[in-house]
Amino acid sequence: MTAEATTEAPREPEQKPAERETLLTAFQRNLWASNGVTVTTLSIFLAVVIGAVLIVLSDSAVLAKFAYFTARPGDALGSSWDLISAAYSDLLKGAFGDPEAISAWFSGTGSWQDALGPISETLTYAAPLVFTGLSVALAFRGGLFNIGAQGQAVLGAVTAGVAGFSFGLPIGLNLVIALIVGALGGALWGFLPGLLKARTGAHEVITTIMLNYTAALFLSWLVIQQGIQQPGRSDAISKAVDSSAQLPSFGGALRVHLGIVIAVLVTAGVAWLLNRSAFGFELRAVGANPHAARTAGISVAKTYALLMAVAGGLAGLGGATQVLGTAHALTPAVAGNIGFDGLLVALLGRNRPWGTLFAALLFGALRAGGNRMQSYSGISLELVTVLQALIVIFIAAPALVKAIFRLRTARAAGQSASPAKG
Repeated sequence: MTAEATTEAPREPEQKPAERETLLTAFQRNLWASNGVTVTTLSIFLAVVIGAVLIVLSDSAVLAKFAYFTARPGDALGSSWDLISAAYSDLLKGAFGDPEAISAWFSGTGSWQDALGPISETLTYAAPLVFTGLSVALAFRGGLFNIGAQGQAVLGAVTAGVAGFSFGLPIGLNLVIALIVGALGGALWGFLPGLLKARTGAHEVITTIMLNYTAALFLSWLVIQQGIQQPGRSDAISKAVDSSAQLPSFGGALRVHLGIVIAVLVTAGVAWLLNRSAFGFELRAVGANPHAARTAGISVAKTYALLMAVAGGLAGLGGATQVLGTAHALTPAVAGNIGFDGLLVALLGRNRPWGTLFAALLFGALRAGGNRMQSYSGISLELVTVLQALIVIFIAAPALVKAIFRLRTARAAGQSASPAKG
């Protein structure tokens, strides 16, 4: 009896790591498999409906008409519909264009800048989100949670910005070098938690969050240093990036620049990396089951380190696109929240490269349309943030969406179709 207990005792500790990995991979498989096109579409619909309720609640004049709703319901319902339709109409016009402005352009009575301005803003906002979203998605496919895309984007912006006003290289070459340096800055910031994960087992969520704070504080310190700060200014702003290092725009007053083209090309490159390259096979194998990958001869530690370096490089490109494309100078807020928004973009895109691209375009459209909605309808821009959060919440909880719309899973449908066993 004692001998049996002695031989059985060591088995429990050996199974615990495998069990944790199994739970993680099961979560990933459930997340990707459950979020089909139908669930994603219904998630966006639910977010829009809840946003409509919030629009009504934010207007005191419309709410006042609900005080006598039982006597004259038409007043409250009509006013609510007018407010909601106007707000969402302005949102769509600000994201994709005003039909009147487009019609005037085709008829020769309007300018093409007015017609294409909304699309330009959508693509401008989407460009950096594509890179940070790909950074998060790629790491997640390898079984790592890259919460540090924000810090990696900040380092990419810092290195690209400094390179942009320091080297003084010819046009074209200066831009290429600034982009490469920006990617290398983000790669270095991503490699650090990857190396810690590989060598010491330090959890990447903790280390990347800490590095986010470090990057933000470093940027705030750097922009007020002599040689970096713009001469004659007392506020925290750096020298302007040379025109030879700026991403060229597509003309006129439009802000859309070459960054969106680079984002599409990088998306295609990441898709090839995941599905066609040996490294992509290794990271997918490690993400699915690191123990089986190690048994098959794959170096899990090396894969983690390289994966985080590549993910950091992608986020660094996002920061570089921000400073070289629109900001043209370093400030403490130059990167905005593109790293944190990249987390939402990756989740909405189901951690797939092309899905991430389309999710970034959706978020860019919401931001561009939100500006017009605030200006024309008086609806706060914060509603856009609420819509983004609601979409992600529903995407992350597919069971809730299926329960609301009474959708059956494929397994349930198959079981109901099979004959009952006697």
